[in-house]
Amino acid sequence: MEPLNMIGKPCPIPVIEAKKALRKVEAGQSVALLVDNAIAGQNLEKMALGQGHKFRSEPTEAEYFLVTITAGQSGSAVATGEGSGDLVVAISRDSLGEGHVDLSRTLMKAFINSLTELDYPPQYLLFFNGGAFLTTEGSTVLEDLEKLVERGAIITTCGACLNFYKLTEKLKVGSITNMYAIAGTMTQAGRLINL
Repeated sequence: MEPLNMIGKPCPIPVIEAKKALRKVEAGQSVALLVDNAIAGQNLEKMALGQGHKFRSEPTEAEYFLVTITAGQSGSAVATGEGSGDLVVAISRDSLGEGHVDLSRTLMKAFINSLTELDYPPQYLLFFNGGAFLTTEGSTVLEDLEKLVERGAIITTCGACLNFYKLTEKLKVGSITNMYAIAGTMTQAGRLINL
């Protein structure tokens, strides 16, 4: 099988192309992709495992990764957020509301802390753009985010955003995702808070 060449393709194109290819194969058949960075491999792994497929990634001689996804019998959309009727909170900034920056950051800290106290906390917290600063080293809300993870919340941060702000190596809570997965989770949410 000739792998799909995803070298130089920005996130989330490898995930989108893998999903398209998987629609064309039967259970037990495989789709291979050649990617040039570990984040693309991580995003492909989350998508594959979340839909009930098998996943394998191997480094190549040219410092790329050969990803192989073997189609499962039936997908499970739960891990990607698709089909979820639970609360999703999407956070695109490190402050809440307009006004003085110190107050806005205090309000965001209070909001996230309040989420830890709810009887039914959100199932998904999605961080992108400036929200990426909240899940990385130096954030004042890491302890609260860890509490949410302990209560079952799934926390993901946009990989392109982490790369843009040079924060990829500083991620402290949750995992890296892509805008395709963020959009899928948001559009399938039963209830959505978009900050």
